Amino acid sequence: MARGAMTSRILPLALPLLLACGGPGADGAGAVPLPDGAHAISFLGEPLYPPEISDSLRAVRERQRTEAREAYEAAPEDPDALIWLGRRTAYLGDYPGAIEIYDEGIERHPGDARMYRHRGHRFITTRRLDRATRDLERAADLIQGTEDRGEPDGLPNARNVPTSTLHFNIWYHLGLARYLAGDLEGALAAYRQCLAVSGNPDALVATSHWLFMTLRRLGREGEAAAVLEPIRADLDVIENDGYHRLLLLYRGELDAETLWDAASDDPAGSAIAYGVANWHYYNGREELAVEAFHRILEGRQWAGFGYIAAEAELARLP
Repeated sequence: MARGAMTSRILPLALPLLLACGGPGADGAGAVPLPDGAHAISFLGEPLYPPEISDSLRAVRERQRTEAREAYEAAPEDPDALIWLGRRTAYLGDYPGAIEIYDEGIERHPGDARMYRHRGHRFITTRRLDRATRDLERAADLIQGTEDRGEPDGLPNARNVPTSTLHFNIWYHLGLARYLAGDLEGALAAYRQCLAVSGNPDALVATSHWLFMTLRRLGREGEAAAVLEPIRADLDVIENDGYHRLLLLYRGELDAETLWDAASDDPAGSAIAYGVANWHYYNGREELAVEAFHRILEGRQWAGFGYIAAEAELARLP
């Protein structure tokens, strides 16, 4: 990893739950007024503005949102139409707009777990972890005793093969919301549920990555090592290659600096960078980890889970 000025500030060895007066665990953008044009307030108190999108990509996504809006207006009672309108709105970086759409979805379809699952995801994006956790816990209650079903991809992978399910996404995002808030025991419980519904290599590596990190942060190294046992270099991973490579790092089969250098400024890249930084942290290299968390925030992809996690770590510094 390229080294800059070394910081002397070190994270506490256990992730504490932060109070709702600020930082992870608070409602973020919901607790203070937003400046004009901002879509969220970071855990560090900084306004977050819509992410940059190239003109060509914006044109495609605007067209897709227009089509989704037309489909919704033609069938306003169709929950799928509403969900797609929310998703297409979020893909344009309008996360508050997506949340408002899911607000309407919950009013119209209060028993549909998908509405809480999608709104919970966007509450994570906008740093409102209390709201995210409540929504995702509600979604988890609603799916009890139901059969799992696949979720279509809004941003298809290279093979155009969806790799996630409703149950997976609920448990995965609930684990993440709890992890970001510092509730590691709660995150562990959610990720164990998620692992039980991780039915393909992509789901397996995504869940295993966060489960492994949670166990390491809890100091449960033996259980963390067991998470790595099914992980092999030849897994047929379609889209979660970054998580796969991180797990191979944890197994001692890949080099940390190589992974860090290959991490791009996009959501997948921030996830890789956070995994490497966190690996330094729980292996006793706290100063290097904190430096790396700062460097992740030099990127622009503030909606990525790795970026959000690095931000949450820095918000815990004394």
